[in-house]
Amino acid sequence: MPSKPHDVAIGYLRSVVTVLVLAHHAVLAYHPYAPPPQASLSAWPQLWRAFPVVDAARWPGFAWLVGFNDVFFMALMFFVSGLYAWRSLERKGSAAFVADRAVRLGLPFVAFALVIAPLAYYPAYLQTGASPSLLAYAQEWLAASNWPTGPAWFLWVLLAFDCLAAGTYALARGWVHARPFAVAARRPFVLFALLVAASGVAYVPLTFAIDPLHWTAAGPFVFQTDRLLHYAVYFFAGVVVGANRAEADVLAGDGRLARSWPVWVLLMAGAFALLTQSFLGAVSGSSTWAATMPFAFVLSCAASSFGFLAVFVRFARTSRRALDDLRDNAYGMYVVHYAFSAWLQFALLGAPLPGVAKGALAVAGTIALSWSAVAALRRIRAVARVIGPAVA
Repeated sequence: MPSKPHDVAIGYLRSVVTVLVLAHHAVLAYHPYAPPPQASLSAWPQLWRAFPVVDAARWPGFAWLVGFNDVFFMALMFFVSGLYAWRSLERKGSAAFVADRAVRLGLPFVAFALVIAPLAYYPAYLQTGASPSLLAYAQEWLAASNWPTGPAWFLWVLLAFDCLAAGTYALARGWVHARPFAVAARRPFVLFALLVAASGVAYVPLTFAIDPLHWTAAGPFVFQTDRLLHYAVYFFAGVVVGANRAEADVLAGDGRLARSWPVWVLLMAGAFALLTQSFLGAVSGSSTWAATMPFAFVLSCAASSFGFLAVFVRFARTSRRALDDLRDNAYGMYVVHYAFSAWLQFALLGAPLPGVAKGALAVAGTIALSWSAVAALRRIRAVARVIGPAVA
């Protein structure tokens, strides 16, 4: 059966956002404000968890890429993940849905924690100048305050949200069809306003009570503290839209969102400009701009998410072979990429190249190696069942 246009668009959107994640991590070593390598993995603050490798070569342009990505791409990933949750619950029921999600999300999380994370962070250990002995690395790794899992945090948090969705389906499944939600699914500007309001309530108060850079950790279970509820809002917004998909104008290639894509792109640019000005003003010492930042963040996140969604539902309406292959491998690429990006950055440390060139090589190499590795792994039937294409 051929894919519906909105399924093609959402599949390609998810794939492109995944590529942005890979690019984001691949250029962090060349970020103009990346911290210097630390003396040991136990030194505090443990910034090596976010910057496994740091190069002396930098490029200011990567600050813009990283800053833009960080505002919206994980929230959009949660939104897209929520779109098909209700359809899957209706087809499988709560128990089978949770069991399937535990396999698809839980097993890769465990594999990342046990295999990929130690591989990815070994270059960080080598940059401390400590003994390259694997035994010494293992001792320092095990002495860490918690078990670093890098970008795999998304997997376990998404699994937790899926369990919450399954619980609401079992106990009160009619809530997603409440009139305000059904109306919002048909009217993009109403949905946008509700999303901004709800995420503002979930996010803004926490930013005044919690350091925005703080991460809560319990063993390998880590999340950015002030964004957890913000991400939950986006996930359940996706659930609502997906549950009302028959009337969901935001998914229609000829709907209001698609037709007004230039407006959303302009709003995306304007909101990010406001956030940038708020950040620069806060850095310069303005308390007014500092107070504005959380609100600008919420607006920019929603505007960028809708801007990307509008462009994809408008233009990505028919299948393309290369994009289909990327779509089919994108989830696995997310799971495995962190080790490739870290080791490529480490390999480029001694190269006499400017930061922009190293970053470009790291991005291209991370995408190519991750894509190739996942395509090869998916030849194993058991692996393919876990990291194969998402089922709509």
